[in-house]
Amino acid sequence: MRKFLKGRNLLLAMLLIVSAILAACGGSSSGDADDKEKSYKLKMSVTVSDSSTWYEAAKKLADDMDKETDGRIKIEVFTNEQLSGGDSGKAVEGLAKGSIDLTFNSTIIYSILDQRFGVTSAPFLLKDHSEVDKVFYGEGGEKLKGLLAEKGVQALGYGENGFRQITNSKREIKLPEDLNGLKIRIPGITMYTDLYRSLGTDPATMTFSEVFTALQQGTIDGQENPIDVIASSKLEEVQDYLTLWNYSYDPLVLGMNKKLYDSLSDEDRELFDRLGKEAAAYQVKIAREKEASQIEDLKAKGMNVYTPTDAELEAFKKAVQPIYDKYTDIWGEDLLKAFTP
Repeated sequence: MRKFLKGRNLLLAMLLIVSAILAACGGSSSGDADDKEKSYKLKMSVTVSDSSTWYEAAKKLADDMDKETDGRIKIEVFTNEQLSGGDSGKAVEGLAKGSIDLTFNSTIIYSILDQRFGVTSAPFLLKDHSEVDKVFYGEGGEKLKGLLAEKGVQALGYGENGFRQITNSKREIKLPEDLNGLKIRIPGITMYTDLYRSLGTDPATMTFSEVFTALQQGTIDGQENPIDVIASSKLEEVQDYLTLWNYSYDPLVLGMNKKLYDSLSDEDRELFDRLGKEAAAYQVKIAREKEASQIEDLKAKGMNVYTPTDAELEAFKKAVQPIYDKYTDIWGEDLLKAFTP
């Protein structure tokens, strides 16, 4: 009996030793011992094609991350919203839920999740790039970062789609009354619908892939978009007039799923913060350089390009006051104030 008990105790001791070894091995393989050595293969979604400045910035982030981690962190970039079936709204939803790791999306798309994001594109709020930089590198950028965090997104940096301009085939637009009766294609969000109705137009929503043909056939008279979209889509072939009124700024968010970001080691979070900020700043730089040459090219191709005077812009600001009356409570006065230069 004594020999049996002695043998059983020895067996139990051996089992405890084996269990301890297995537990130690399991802890090591999970990365708890050294999180900064964990490897990642991440997926990033970009709304537009690989000829865009958006893609160039995403590729820079992927290349820089690969280089600085010796391939430990890899980011595969998917263009044209391939990860969400071409639907930008589903892309930001996927980012928030974690089915997509990183995206480059406009805050206009984020306004589908929460109308407060629309404050960044409020009409005639920001007049030029100097005001944009003041706001986004200051209190406005911090407020937006907090709002994104509420939705499960970590903002790594802000890029830009640019100021949205208006084109049409009927007449030069200098004052609000020049818009009366024009049928203008707009993004399908409520704020823009209300805005264009307040300006006397007949706003229409349709997928952008249908816009060129609709303009060509006269189904619509005009549309609004940043210069890069206007130029790359060759809208000068079906539109005679372009007004550079900078009526609505369209920022981009280089975003990462927040749960993923929070799970990283301190070193990796710092790396994503630094390289994300650099990639976004790079996109802004090349987008602005490209825009200036595109405007000159549109002029050379015969497009009538008009820049309103300060007095004319004031007339537009007065005309869109009903938007502020309606949306200030939706956006929140503190948030609006943060984006007011």
